[in-house]
Amino acid sequence: MNKPLLRLAALLLLVLGALLGPRAARAQVYDPANPNANNPAVPKTIRPDTARVRKTTLADKRKKHAEDSVRRTEMLFGFRVTRPAKAGYLALVPGLGQVYNRKWWKLPIVYGGIGTVAYILSYEQRALNEYTNASNLISTDPTVAAMPLPNANLPGDRVSKERTVAGIQNGIIFYRHYRDGFILYTALAYGVTIIDAIVDAHLYSFDVSDDLSFRWQPTLLPVPGPVGGLALAPGVAVGLHFK
Repeated sequence: MNKPLLRLAALLLLVLGALLGPRAARAQVYDPANPNANNPAVPKTIRPDTARVRKTTLADKRKKHAEDSVRRTEMLFGFRVTRPAKAGYLALVPGLGQVYNRKWWKLPIVYGGIGTVAYILSYEQRALNEYTNASNLISTDPTVAAMPLPNANLPGDRVSKERTVAGIQNGIIFYRHYRDGFILYTALAYGVTIIDAIVDAHLYSFDVSDDLSFRWQPTLLPVPGPVGGLALAPGVAVGLHFK
């Protein structure tokens, strides 16, 4: 394509954008109050887009409540709840939410993850208790404080091998730091199991059969153009189709 044709095509796109730009800037919607809104033979009544937002009425609240009630198909302690809500409540007991969703293969992951971080947390807490008790004993018992370190009379295998009081204080700081960290890790692992149960419950009835198809094709997309207009640019359109 030579330069004159390119210039002509660019000019046509500019004119098209200038014509479509003002219309796109004034978004309009169909008026739902029009009884003939769905009749193609009757001209549509339009109103400014600024009137789209309206106050929620009592009828809207009742409709939403009815829709929520339809989704409450499960029973839990005598109350009707949705399936995701029931899975979340059951998951407060680790693994029970996965059992409810019939995800048996996730039980080793749940118990393995929570059990590992909980065991390390328990180890760090025991070590912290040893160093804390030793520090308290040195500061309150003069007879223990008078003994040189290492002192086999100090409680715990780790703290009895410390050679200085400063080492005992550093041990308190060290194990408290890791104890606090594994409290967070345990809480995260516990929270992930709950979220996993809720997500699985949401996807329990999700259609993943062969009746779904995913297609893409080239297309022209409107993009902002010069002088407030619209121009067209090549792009890709993606669609999910139901057979």
